[in-house]
Amino acid sequence: MSINRRRFLTQSALVGTALAAPTAWAAGSGSKGSMKTRKLGALTVSELGAGCMSISANYGPPADRKQGIEVMRTAFDRGVTFFDTAEVYGPFTNEDLVGEALVPLRNKVVIATKFGFDMGKGGALNSRPVHIRKVVEASLKRLKTDRIDLYYQHRVDPGVPIEDVAGAVKDLIKEGKVLHLGLSEASAATIRRAHAVQPVAAVQTEYSFMERDVERNGVLKACEELGIGFVPWGPVGMGYLTGTMGARTQFDAKTDLRGGFDRFSAQNMAANKPVVDLLQRYAATKNATPSQVALAWLLARKPWIVPIPGTRNPVHLSENLGAIQLQLTPADLLELEAAFAKLEVHGGRMNRQQMQVVDTSA
Repeated sequence: MSINRRRFLTQSALVGTALAAPTAWAAGSGSKGSMKTRKLGALTVSELGAGCMSISANYGPPADRKQGIEVMRTAFDRGVTFFDTAEVYGPFTNEDLVGEALVPLRNKVVIATKFGFDMGKGGALNSRPVHIRKVVEASLKRLKTDRIDLYYQHRVDPGVPIEDVAGAVKDLIKEGKVLHLGLSEASAATIRRAHAVQPVAAVQTEYSFMERDVERNGVLKACEELGIGFVPWGPVGMGYLTGTMGARTQFDAKTDLRGGFDRFSAQNMAANKPVVDLLQRYAATKNATPSQVALAWLLARKPWIVPIPGTRNPVHLSENLGAIQLQLTPADLLELEAAFAKLEVHGGRMNRQQMQVVDTSA
C-alpha cells in the first residue's frame, strides 16, 4: 500500500468507524460538501455516482445488509444523488438493498438499473420487448418505487434489433415507469441507431486511466456528438488502481469475478505495476491517493462524464469522494498522458465469456 493511501486511510479511520456504527439517521442529514452536478443527456446527477454492485455481489461475498444501507445513505449525505444497480446483481438482491436504502429519500436521488439478461434461462441475453415489460415491473417492486430514472440495456442482444429495444423503453417512458434510456457496453453504431428512436441519456462502459477502449472505438465520440452522457464503470480499474493489489492478491473464484479476468492474473498484475506506480507517484505530489487521481482524471476528461466508483467500505467511500477536491489542470493531464504513453497495459479487461456479450458491431 502506498504511503499516501495509508496516511489517508489512517486519518479516515475514526470517521469510518463512526459511519459504520449504528446511528439514528434522517433523510437529508449531513453536509453536501462541494459536490457539483453534471448532465447525462437531460438528466441531472451528482458529478460522482455510487456503483452499488460490489455491496452485494461479484467482488466477494455480500456485505452485511445494515452496512450496505449505511454506506449508501452516507454517500447521499456527502452529496451523491446517483445510484447504480441492476437486476442481475445478486441476482435481484442488490436492487432490493438499494430500494430499502433509498426509499426515505426517493425524490432526492436518481436510480439507475438494468435489464437484458433472462435469469429464468440461466442468464441468457433477452431484450425482447415482452421480456422488458415483464422485468421492469419486478425491478420497480424491488426498488420500492413507481419509476426508474435511468433504465439501461445491460448488454446488447444481437437477436433483437436495437430499434425494438429503444421502442419498448420509449413506451415505458410514455407510461411514466421509466424516465430515461441508457445503454451499457454498446458500440457507437448501436448507440446511434437507438438514439434515433429514443434519445439515449447515458452510455455505461468500463473506462479508467488504464482502460481506454472507448477512446479508440468511437463510443466517446458518438456520445459527444449526440449529447449523451457517459458513465464509466470500473473507474479505479475494479480496484486495480487503488495501489492495494499486487501479484500476490488472491480472489475467491466462487464469489469474485476478477479471479477469472486475464488482467488480474498474478503475471499481469506484476506486469501492470508500472501503471499503478505512475498514479502513486503523481498522487504523492498532490497529497492524494492513487484512487483519487484516477477519479479526478476521469472527471477532467469531459464535463459529461460521471464515474460510479463502488464500495461497501465507509473509509473507502470517503476516499473516493475526496477526488472531487482534486482539480487536475490541462498541464497535469498532459504530464500524466506523456508518462502513460510509455507504458503497456497487459491482459484483457474481462474474460472471453464476458467479452462475447460486449457489442463491437460496426
